[in-house]
Amino acid sequence: MTAPGEAGAPSTPGRVRRVVTGVGEDGRSRILSDRLLPTGREPDGSFLRIGLWVTDASPASNQGTADPVPDGMIDQVVPPSPGGTVVRIVDIPPEAAWPALGGLMAMEGVVVDPARAARHPGFHKTATVDYAVCLEGEVWMLLDEDETLLRPGDVIVQRGTHHAWSNRSDRVCRVLLVMVDAEPLPGH
Repeated sequence: MTAPGEAGAPSTPGRVRRVVTGVGEDGRSRILSDRLLPTGREPDGSFLRIGLWVTDASPASNQGTADPVPDGMIDQVVPPSPGGTVVRIVDIPPEAAWPALGGLMAMEGVVVDPARAARHPGFHKTATVDYAVCLEGEVWMLLDEDETLLRPGDVIVQRGTHHAWSNRSDRVCRVLLVMVDAEPLPGH
């Protein structure tokens, strides 16, 4: 049995401990890996993203021992592949500390609408269903017509709409984000 901190230290700001289970050749379940994942920042230095897991189909396969994100970096799979999922931790810095948002939305599969930039420069959409769970801090989710504040334990089910994240506090907000491939909204 592996206790927290033996094979990997507990999660710390900017770092996440990830434990992955699997089945050995003998058919018995076991821990395949237990480690702190490295972190990655957007090219503009704003958001921190830590890749936890990726699947490329549904139903997903639990066969084998391959790690789809061994280095904790998953920018190359935004959004998930058709039928797939992406699970990550995102640290959203206080908005007052953000550098220019130029690189923030320069990711494959993210659609930015310049007409919505007057509301917030980070407005975007993806063809996904996203489950966003606020773990630490607080962050506002902005939509065309509404906005709501997320605090630890709050969950948003974001269904392919234009949206933006706005951290109006003075500390980092940590969000667990599960992205599931979905059909794009027609005309949106």
